[in-house]
Amino acid sequence: MALTDTFVRQVKHSGAPAGDKHSDGQGLFLLVKDAGKYWRMSYRFIGKQKTLALGVYPAISLAKARQRRDKARELLADGIDPSQSKRDEKQAKATAASHTFEIVARRWLAKTVATRATTTQEKVTNWLQKDVFPFIGSMPISTIKPLDVLSTVQKMETRGAVDSAHRVKQICGQVLRYGVATGLLERDVTADLKGALSVIPKVNYAAITEPKQAGALMRSIFAYTGHPFAVAALKLSPLVFVRPGELRAAEWTEIDLVAAEWRIPGEKMKMKIDHLVPLSVQATEILRNLQTITGHGKYVFPSIRAGERCMSENTINAALRSMGYSKEIMTGHGFRAMARTIMDEVLGERVDLIEHQLAHAVKDPNGRAYNRTAHLPARRVMMQRWADYLDKLRQGAEIVPIRVTV
Repeated sequence: MALTDTFVRQVKHSGAPAGDKHSDGQGLFLLVKDAGKYWRMSYRFIGKQKTLALGVYPAISLAKARQRRDKARELLADGIDPSQSKRDEKQAKATAASHTFEIVARRWLAKTVATRATTTQEKVTNWLQKDVFPFIGSMPISTIKPLDVLSTVQKMETRGAVDSAHRVKQICGQVLRYGVATGLLERDVTADLKGALSVIPKVNYAAITEPKQAGALMRSIFAYTGHPFAVAALKLSPLVFVRPGELRAAEWTEIDLVAAEWRIPGEKMKMKIDHLVPLSVQATEILRNLQTITGHGKYVFPSIRAGERCMSENTINAALRSMGYSKEIMTGHGFRAMARTIMDEVLGERVDLIEHQLAHAVKDPNGRAYNRTAHLPARRVMMQRWADYLDKLRQGAEIVPIRVTV
């Protein structure tokens, strides 16, 4: 006869050493021992008698035990051994538990470190540690749903970090795709989040592009009395007009003061292509003076607080603010626009040379990208002419538009 809830609740152990078996039918039985009551299922698979554990009463009720029996019988009908299926499922759960998003993300960070600049690696790691791991870091990566990622990045969006929220969503997608490649999940669920975040507002970096104002800016820079690292970075910014992140991450191994060249490796560049910056006499002098202070370390502009890191991304902008230039007037990135505009419209420098020096994509008449040394002699002359012109502006010399053809 089939068991009843009352019988299962009230039945006691008779004292038999092997326990008492009470059948419910179709292989299911209750095994009663002094230690407790256990649900078991007897079945045959490929001619061999086997027993499957289905749980412990009262955590598993009679109804639940019957459901598990029926599921096991379905597996048998499909030619699957329920015991092996149970072991596989247990192993899958253990694997999932040992492959959380944080574990996989840290593995991805280590695996791809060579593709990022040191500063970028630090920024990505910081984003993950502060904005992602506290929320989905402990989740098995195979269980993460689109909403899990969305709710995480929306916290950043809510506090106004829209640009960073988009970047972190992309990073999460990269981690998930790494998980797909290593067989830990089926797909990158961030593909379902297209259009879910606010549109990134277009940023136009404020810049001074009028020579008279540029002269006043140069005088303010040379009058600035902040930290020596910041002073040097500020003086060098208009002379080399690289992106702020490229400047602050400069390493002494990249700079050849004898050849007056700064070779920036592609992994630090926005376009991922090596970039060569000819150094004017003025730029070389600034670096020679700074070398006596920071030349023993890795970075040209080390962090003021932690020497093993490069200068903070806020240092140059903070210096400009202290000099009275608001973010609506001038930014660290604005030195690029200042050079681009004045060199073209006032000095008459060749646009293709300027674009080369800005590390923009420039192609030859056949549509091929120039390499980093293209037109190097002409670019050296241009960079020196630009540095000399900035000196004249700073000294208040008469500003006369010049048209030069190289």
